[in-house]
Amino acid sequence: MEVLNVLAAAAASWVFGAIWYMTLSKPWLKVSGVRLDANGKPNGNGSPLPFVLSAVCMILVAGMMRHIFQMSGVVTVGAGLVSGLGIGLFFIAPWTMINNAYGMRPFMLTVIDGGYAIIGCAIIGAVLTAF
Repeated sequence: MEVLNVLAAAAASWVFGAIWYMTLSKPWLKVSGVRLDANGKPNGNGSPLPFVLSAVCMILVAGMMRHIFQMSGVVTVGAGLVSGLGIGLFFIAPWTMINNAYGMRPFMLTVIDGGYAIIGCAIIGAVLTAF
């Protein structure tokens, strides 16, 4: 059952990410440095690789969060939500900021990507503890 729980949590966060980045696609494209074609669409062949990699990474994050929650006794939805928020806010978003700062990327990129990390981890935490 724990594998299904991890997969459900990862899927929930991944779907939220799709909504997040569809909603913020214009500002994200502006600050990300992704090159656009004449139609304003990202250059490239439309490879599914980023989507596959992001799904795999969500499974890894959800799996490690499940392990951390089990080891620290996080069992309620409220505690899972708060713990997930903390992981996103105090682990992932600062690391994202460091990488973006050294890469001389616009701060708004950190806001967008860090926001997803914070809310996405909160979703994972809530789902992991809901079942």
